Amino acid sequence: MAVEDIGLADPEALNQTIAARDAMDFLGVPEGNLALAQAAVYLALAPKSNALYIAFDAVNEDVEKTAADPVPLHLRNAPTGLMKAIGYGKGYQYAHDLEGKVADMQCLPDNLRDRTYYQPTSEGREKEIQQRLRQIRQARDAAKK
Repeated sequence: MAVEDIGLADPEALNQTIAARDAMDFLGVPEGNLALAQAAVYLALAPKSNALYIAFDAVNEDVEKTAADPVPLHLRNAPTGLMKAIGYGKGYQYAHDLEGKVADMQCLPDNLRDRTYYQPTSEGREKEIQQRLRQIRQARDAAKK
């Protein structure tokens, strides 16, 4: 439930469930029962989102369909002169060297170029993720100008 039904709306949910399992393993009954109860209540009250679950399914489907599609040249390592000469690594952007730390480069094969998988909801932490995605898009648009 913590990863399927809550996901990134409350990433702490997974930590709570693993901590409860560990507490039960370490403490045993009856104290461990309280940890399990705490996790159950936490999960019941947490904001819910299956956006990551849906995105992951879509990614896996595309991976199966396009596994043989070529990796864009700029993402390929160029350990030899020949590879460098035919364009491997050309145009690669290292985000840490860029203002705003946002690279604007295509990372999917051409036939998936504009595919967006993860669509965060406005539930819980995903609201902040939506905001960050907007900032990234704005930074990419500004870099194009």
